[in-house]
Amino acid sequence: MNILITGGSGFLGARLARALLQRGRLSLAGAPDAAITSLTLTDRADPPADLRADPRVRFVGGDLLELASSRQLPARGTDAVFHLAAAVSAECEADFDLGMRSNFAATHALLEASRALGTRPVLVFASSLAVFGKQPGRPLPDPITDDTLPTPQGSYGIQKFIGEQLVADYARKGFVTGRSVRLMTVSVRPGRPNGAASGFFSGMVREPLAGVRATVPVPPDVPVALASPTRTIEGILRAAEASPAEWGPLTALNLPSLRTSVGEMAAALEKVGGPAATALLDWKVDDNILRLVSTWPGNLTWERARALGLKADDSFEQVVREYVQENPDAVRLPVR
Repeated sequence: MNILITGGSGFLGARLARALLQRGRLSLAGAPDAAITSLTLTDRADPPADLRADPRVRFVGGDLLELASSRQLPARGTDAVFHLAAAVSAECEADFDLGMRSNFAATHALLEASRALGTRPVLVFASSLAVFGKQPGRPLPDPITDDTLPTPQGSYGIQKFIGEQLVADYARKGFVTGRSVRLMTVSVRPGRPNGAASGFFSGMVREPLAGVRATVPVPPDVPVALASPTRTIEGILRAAEASPAEWGPLTALNLPSLRTSVGEMAAALEKVGGPAATALLDWKVDDNILRLVSTWPGNLTWERARALGLKADDSFEQVVREYVQENPDAVRLPVR
């Protein structure tokens, strides 16, 4: 089996690659599982050293739009495509053209290149809860369900919703076996901050545990629907494995989410890192970030994902402890 991961050098892409390599085998769309013989990663940056060293991994660097438009990717014989590459929320608000190129044009080109293979590969598209947005003067449905009409309020959410619809139509026409999953806010991400408006949801934990000050740009009562990296990867893989009958409609599904708030996240941080950790949080509202984040829903249901056997994290404290366990070298404060 040959698999392509776009955004393969990023945090989620690299984590997905490691999960696939560790498994060694995968069942696609309900078919019998098969050995993973080749894993192609594409990104602008090089992948981590451990992935480069694996003989099953091939790296293709460059611009995804150019690589897909020229039919260099996906290569002949590709059985599955995990499309994770994207420009993130704050980047898309700051640079409209970047978002349209990276999130719309590149996704369309990748679908066209997958269609050209003529083999109907499984294509898993990483969408986002940002497809849902609070319209001015109108309340959000509560809760948001799999079937709630998306009303995105930012360029990133609009571009992701377009991607969902493209994947559904290419699947309906039989060009790909399309699966779109709406990712929740992923926390805690290790490493350096990215350009996402939601980046502080990880930074407010990651930085204090490293002994570094972190800014929280929204009030404590802001609701959050989040998922740990582990749960997120589980959802992406299960989407690829589900049979057509298990998957159901071609529309996107909500991945499982833990319902919490920014204040509750800070409280969980204190349970793990003590008062010394929360003393490093600077609560300074950034109107631009608050304006965007406050349009996102905090209460979602995920019945289709539940039917696939997926589950949410038990608590944010558990998520923080998982981060500490996986990244001991990044933690400088004593943990409880």
